[in-house]
Amino acid sequence: MNGSLRSNDMQEVIEADRAHVWHHLFQHKAFETTDPRVFVEGKGMRLWDATGREFLDAVSGGVWTVNVGYGRASIADAVRDQLVKLNYFAGSAGSIPAALFSQRLIEKMPGMTRVYYSNSGSEANEKVFKMVRQIAHRHHGGRKSKILFRERDYHGTTLGTLAACGQPQRAEQYGPFPAGFVEVPHCLEYRSQFGKVDNYGEMAADAIEQVILREGPDTVGALCLEPITAGGGVITPPAGYWEKVQDICQRHSVLLHIDEVVCGVGRTGAWFGYQHYGIKPDFVTMAKGVASGYAAISCTTSTEEVFNLFKDDPADPMSFFRDISTFGGCVAGPAAALENMRIIEDENLLENARNMGMRLMDGLNALSERHAAIGEVRGKGLFCGAELVADRATREPADEKLVQAVVADCMAHGVIIGATNRSLPGYNNTLCLSPALIASADDIDRIVEAIDGALSRVF
Repeated sequence: MNGSLRSNDMQEVIEADRAHVWHHLFQHKAFETTDPRVFVEGKGMRLWDATGREFLDAVSGGVWTVNVGYGRASIADAVRDQLVKLNYFAGSAGSIPAALFSQRLIEKMPGMTRVYYSNSGSEANEKVFKMVRQIAHRHHGGRKSKILFRERDYHGTTLGTLAACGQPQRAEQYGPFPAGFVEVPHCLEYRSQFGKVDNYGEMAADAIEQVILREGPDTVGALCLEPITAGGGVITPPAGYWEKVQDICQRHSVLLHIDEVVCGVGRTGAWFGYQHYGIKPDFVTMAKGVASGYAAISCTTSTEEVFNLFKDDPADPMSFFRDISTFGGCVAGPAAALENMRIIEDENLLENARNMGMRLMDGLNALSERHAAIGEVRGKGLFCGAELVADRATREPADEKLVQAVVADCMAHGVIIGATNRSLPGYNNTLCLSPALIASADDIDRIVEAIDGALSRVF
């Protein structure tokens, strides 16, 4: 660590944090007896905190964001140079970085043509919900306004996105929520709703159609799904699932919204998670890895067919998408995103994500042969999870305190991993891993070794 602050300065920083910062996802009572952790520097996949301790980050900034790693001077330089030239103008006008990044992004997304900028994944998803509602009013007499979402999926922190939250603990105590959001069943075969069957993927898709038929196809405007469920347990879709989901949406004229906030921009070894499955979405949203956390940016992309629905009557002052994101006009985001994309391409990080992802999955599967606490290993690319159980035969979930103890043990040994957290009562039992796309074989092996040791000590 090359920090410039002296130890006394660091203690002042820690006390300022304790006294004034309201941390995310944290019970602050603990800070009455322990110091908050303050990170001061990052390089590659390493972080250093205010005490000088070094950590290997296996969750890319805590929430699967820093896809190209820490300390990328070229991204910082691109942002600095752009801010000096032009830092902001509202999205009602264009900018050079926004125009150029939209072009580069759409090149990676055959079938998509338009990019709407905002500054968080929650906001990107809210934009889709508003678009679907406006389409319903303008083109379907207000009927096709319902938005379906899937159990275990997560789409953001706003009241609108929490209304579409398939993780009950995330939404608990924040209602009442907007009406018109309807849940469909999950697709986790390990926790099959249908018992042991040979065609689970098709049955899980059929369950979505049953909800559409129950609600009435003429009332359902969109289906919002993660390509691979993230915080709900790192759930990769079963065989036959996505093909049937696509067919169901087309037959019932339901717009398909793919939430790529976690999976997008290389995380799964493809530019986008949905591209593994031959899906043709109407909307794709993204945030986290778009600029690897070097600037705030999110994108709502759509097809030209969707875009044209807002051009049908230019004489009507209410016909266009009457929405704005203030900080969607910041040019730092697309400037950082352009350089982030260049790095991924020039350093072949999609291929590295695939190769190191296979190494990570192999390592976790090897651990499952030694540790009965691992019930199932799941993942795609550098986006992996291990569901922990108390009993393999019954698949009883491991106690949440033990799962968190594994996370804490890894942290104590210098490796930061994650776990499903405040999501599903009784099922916050999956370890979550999302190392940066730059991960080396040594990095992957150290992550696996840390989990191995933690499982041995905790279980």
